[in-house]
Amino acid sequence: MVKKTDCFMIYDKKIFWGWYIVAGAFFVMAANYGARYCFGVFVAPLSLEHGWSRSVISMAATINMLVYSVCAIFVGRMLDRIAPRWIMTAGAVIAAAGFILTGFANTPFALYLSYGFLVGVGASGMGIIACSSSIGKWFIKKRGIAIGIATMGISFGTMLLTPLAAYIDKYFSWRGGFFMLAIVVLVAGILISQALMRKTQPEAYGLLPDGEKMFLTSQPQQDLSANNQISSLTFFRDARFWTLAVCHGLIVMVVMSVFVHQVPYALDKGIDKIVAASSLSVVFLAGFFGQFFFGWLSDRLQDPKYAYFWGVIFLLGGMLFLFTADSVGHLYLFAILYGFGYGSLAPILPIIAAQRFGRRVLGAIYGLLTFFIGFGGSIGPVLGGLIYDRFGSYKYLWIINIIVLAATSLVILTLKKGEQYELSPHN
Repeated sequence: MVKKTDCFMIYDKKIFWGWYIVAGAFFVMAANYGARYCFGVFVAPLSLEHGWSRSVISMAATINMLVYSVCAIFVGRMLDRIAPRWIMTAGAVIAAAGFILTGFANTPFALYLSYGFLVGVGASGMGIIACSSSIGKWFIKKRGIAIGIATMGISFGTMLLTPLAAYIDKYFSWRGGFFMLAIVVLVAGILISQALMRKTQPEAYGLLPDGEKMFLTSQPQQDLSANNQISSLTFFRDARFWTLAVCHGLIVMVVMSVFVHQVPYALDKGIDKIVAASSLSVVFLAGFFGQFFFGWLSDRLQDPKYAYFWGVIFLLGGMLFLFTADSVGHLYLFAILYGFGYGSLAPILPIIAAQRFGRRVLGAIYGLLTFFIGFGGSIGPVLGGLIYDRFGSYKYLWIINIIVLAATSLVILTLKKGEQYELSPHN
């Protein structure tokens, strides 16, 4: 007999729906980021066929990142109100259209419009803001491992799609590669999001985060939309916001410059096209394990900023290897070390944001952070292209990257906890 109290225990052996959200996010991010991070494979063939410089081609990746960042604000706000599946479905349709049109691009403007704008808009709807923010609302105690598992999809998708795109480019055409990416994004984005990403947050369905068994009965459910009224200016006045935005923006600048120019750099060293593309797959293979490890580690450290710090140190070590790389072996050593460090970035940012600012404003704060981070990240591809066009090598780009990573690793250690923007008994 159950006593009449404010709560009672339920014993439901069904799998907690939050884990379905994790599975859906894994595959959606696999399709989305796997497709986007293939762009470096197409830099050389686009340049060869059209005679465009690498800075002109890289500008498409920069525009893509800028558009992605602007859309992140709106995606973050929408996630605090509606189910993620509709945002992801719309994103899949737009991104697929962008990839198809990229395959027909014969002018820089067409490339910027198709890959830069359309794929950027669509990718934002299927991106880490939508996926990790959704997961962050379903977990507290297991947030690190849940986001870590989901972000492993980024590496999983890139490991599969990068060599496949390179194979299609080598034996068929670069246009066929973009058409293949469109199909992957469209099918995975729509089917998976509609099946697994249809619920918003646990409280809306009589559940508690992490699948906790205590279920409230005599008290009304808290209005979870109340915190959506927090002004963006409130976040802008918070020094923690700018520390995260600037540091992560600079780190993503480094990451995007490497993703776009790593394969062309390897080709310049005389390495075979498929082998060069495979080195990018090695980065994401190492990142696959890094995403799980750093997600797991953040749950076990008193402050996840220390996991963040060590992730950047691995990135720094990888860049030092790339700076001196002159063979396939050295390139793969870089890829392993750098990739493991890269694996820290996707899970750590939403984990730190949820801990610092509160899980119920995670969509809004994450969207704003991504907006500013994206502006930093957008510099990377075009900076690499301009440096290559000016000096005929990537030497100075790698030096800039090393300095940036060393500086940001130290600033990260200054990040304070502060107070959250919500008062919840479950946070």
